[in-house]
Amino acid sequence: MVGATYQLAFELYPYAKVASQDLPPHRHPVVVVGGGPIGMATALDLGLKGTPVLVLDDHDGVGLGSRAICFAKRTLEIADRLGAGQAMVDKGVIWNVGKVFHGPDKVFEFNLLPEEGHKNPAFINLQQPYFEKFLVDAVRRAQANGAPIEIRGRNVVTGLTRHDDHVCLDVDTPDGPYQVEADWLIACDGARSPVREMMGLSFDGRVFEDNFLIADVRMTADFPTERWFWFEPPFKNSGQSALLHKQPDDIWRIDFQLGWDIDREAELDPVKIRERVDAMLGDDAEYELEWTSIYTFQCRRMKEFRHGRVLFAGDAAHQVSPFGARGANSGIQDVDNLAWKLDLVIKGLAHDTLLDTYSEERVHGADENILNSTRATDFLTPKSEISKIFRNAVLDLARHHDFARPLVNSGRLSVPCAYDGLSLNGADGLDGPSCTRVGAPCVDAPLSDGFLLDQLPGHFTLLAINTQLPELTEVDGIELQKLRLDTSADDPTGALKERYLGTAECAIYLIRPDQHVAARWTRANASDVRSALRTAVAKRS
Repeated sequence: MVGATYQLAFELYPYAKVASQDLPPHRHPVVVVGGGPIGMATALDLGLKGTPVLVLDDHDGVGLGSRAICFAKRTLEIADRLGAGQAMVDKGVIWNVGKVFHGPDKVFEFNLLPEEGHKNPAFINLQQPYFEKFLVDAVRRAQANGAPIEIRGRNVVTGLTRHDDHVCLDVDTPDGPYQVEADWLIACDGARSPVREMMGLSFDGRVFEDNFLIADVRMTADFPTERWFWFEPPFKNSGQSALLHKQPDDIWRIDFQLGWDIDREAELDPVKIRERVDAMLGDDAEYELEWTSIYTFQCRRMKEFRHGRVLFAGDAAHQVSPFGARGANSGIQDVDNLAWKLDLVIKGLAHDTLLDTYSEERVHGADENILNSTRATDFLTPKSEISKIFRNAVLDLARHHDFARPLVNSGRLSVPCAYDGLSLNGADGLDGPSCTRVGAPCVDAPLSDGFLLDQLPGHFTLLAINTQLPELTEVDGIELQKLRLDTSADDPTGALKERYLGTAECAIYLIRPDQHVAARWTRANASDVRSALRTAVAKRS
């Protein structure tokens, strides 16, 4: 069921026949399959770097239904770098506070971003069609400024043939089939990835038997903009758990845990859905059903995300349960990791072994998300009476004791992945804050003129705080952006010192294009930086 909320200019990239459909296959540096949020972000990131990219999508605009709605701070920071973040924040519902209930009683509440000094909030709620639309809007602006991005709607990939130096795609259109060649193919075509199926690749993990009903309702209500989650909710026919979130346009997301062995057709009957919603909101509540769906928890991933000249991202590579908002958010982190690496490879500035580290780092991230999602699922849906007794005992303790609250798991909400101990990490010569350790994403901080992350726009950057920068402008053709800050002049709140220096008086950071810390020192010379940057692009000699 779809209401007017989701009628968002669906023909954002309507089908049009291109001349190359009647010619021998044309070779493209990069072809992205899938025009959802992950595919569009990939195309935008590459295009802004000057790498030509073609997007093939089987539709001609944004998808239906709200689906993903929770977008985390790290996703908004990446979207900022791509030119779409502010529109998302302006439209989205900002929230930092969540409340956990057991039956009718509040167990505790939490604040995901209690500290000041960040440009972006901990989370926004924003229907996925809006998220996609703002990315497409950013693509259009980039195209107008010369970014080499092409989108072809209603171009369905039906087959592929892999060669040593390219991939050949069979594409079907309203005007018949044609072929496209790609030096590099990026599959962003969802959890049921046709590209993955065509290649016969496995997608292993756990499929949980519990079922959950999503009901997006339109209503005017004075509930606060918080995440409310109930274990064993007091509402009639609401199942083992329930979740309430506010979205833009007076839309509220409600999740009900239905249990096992359900009749899906019966559960999707609007009459039965209304019975559940009425029990939660009250019989006198006035609302309209906008969109409904039933889903099961699935935690799966591919063994590797790179297969020769084919790379997988987003749900095509890994899938997690929705509680915790780790699906779309982790997919955007895939984009953030892959685009700069592929760009360097295409420009001849790095060997293609750098792309193996895309798989290394993002498999690490996927495993972290799957672990958290699996633990959340097991806590939400106890598989035995003893497990349920333990779960409820934890909830009872959490009402009165802080130590028990970290044990409560209503979905560990998405946080950025740190690549601890992985192969691209350089020296950590600073006994500094853990939050900005080597492998971690940079933490934002207010400066006297704006915010720190706005000064890290997608290049290798050498950041010096209270010290001089080494005399170095490039390494093996890779340009270094330089940023020098002084806490006495540039740190009005003290957050920069707290988050990047700790007890140290000065520091130098080498920061990757995806804003992860590649290396850090109290002081460094050109040789130190050169060695760390070569490590960061997988050059070992």
